[in-house]
Amino acid sequence: MRILVASPKGTVPFSRTRDLGQSPGPRLAYPTRLLDNNDMKPEPAANGDTSISADTKTGTVPASSSRWFSRKMLAVAAVLAIVGGVAIGTWVYFKNRSSGDDVAAAVSSLKLEEIPFDGAQAYKYLKELCEIGPRRSGSTGMQTQQEMLIEHFKKCGAQVGLQRFRARHPQDGSWVPMMNILVRWNPKVADRILLCAHYDTLPYPLMDRTNPQGRFVGANDNASGVAILMELGRDMKELKAKRGVDFLFLDGEEFIFDRHDRFFLGSEYFAREYAKSKPRYRAAVLLDMVGAANLRILQDRSSLEWNDTRPIVKEIWATAARLGVREFVSRPMRETDFLDDHIALHELGGIPCIDLIDFDYPPWHTEGDTPDKCSALSLAKVGWVIEEWLTSK
Repeated sequence: MRILVASPKGTVPFSRTRDLGQSPGPRLAYPTRLLDNNDMKPEPAANGDTSISADTKTGTVPASSSRWFSRKMLAVAAVLAIVGGVAIGTWVYFKNRSSGDDVAAAVSSLKLEEIPFDGAQAYKYLKELCEIGPRRSGSTGMQTQQEMLIEHFKKCGAQVGLQRFRARHPQDGSWVPMMNILVRWNPKVADRILLCAHYDTLPYPLMDRTNPQGRFVGANDNASGVAILMELGRDMKELKAKRGVDFLFLDGEEFIFDRHDRFFLGSEYFAREYAKSKPRYRAAVLLDMVGAANLRILQDRSSLEWNDTRPIVKEIWATAARLGVREFVSRPMRETDFLDDHIALHELGGIPCIDLIDFDYPPWHTEGDTPDKCSALSLAKVGWVIEEWLTSK
């Protein structure tokens, strides 16, 4: 069965969905066209960079990885509805919010001042990120954001590592510099947890019916995830986490200009390099579009079906229930099934990563994705759940 996403205003041509297939159990959910040896390669380390396992010897993504992935693809019965090009337009209406009663049931009575996680400060970070303007990969806005994040987390007392790489521009084939940022807490501890978010913005608001070549600042997508990690960073020294914790900021998540272009460049690159290294992450959580004012997070289907991630979903939703954060709804997404950075991290890197995402967001990929559509309260709720979950690990 193939399921494509539609916004409330019409069909989404830049699909982030995939085929569900007919068989039970884990499903491979990744584009069939991988980056080949000419698509992406490491950048030379700059002075002051801390390596995070970039393979500077080969200078390219290993060709063997494409052969491995091809073998995996043969095991999949259905043809994938890939982000990079085969997203066939069809009509599917959003049904994640099935009724008014269901929406009301997912709104907790918590007030901002009752939540120990500082949502007001996280919202301030979100607005500061958006004030930079568009932050597409390789742009001056992205560079400004990178400098901001590096300075912020160093002040928080973290070890900051930079993973530089280059990817081909989908329009002219030129090399575009990109950089994943890895922020490490208690780096000597081998047993680790990973929290991640993409920090690039879409080049243009491609879903905007009025101005698809306009200005896109990506408040919810994904300054929200970045802002939560920035605020969590201020708490990490006092947080009594039993394991080491890494924050990963992924570049090139949506460096796309039309429906044939590739998403998830940074997560694919990180996953390939991570697969060569040790130690292994015990658990990982991806934060993507988690700041909407009318927040409601359902359970991603891949995260539920993979054997190594299902327990993480249960732990986080149990934490939310204990705290009274009802916006974490214990129900799988009904009509949508997402491709996101967690797929590459899991399938290529072997990282047990789940996706936290509220995709029922009408301003998605439009000029309307601005800070006023987000709220400090939503950021506080998600940040509190993640912080409490971390202390339990």
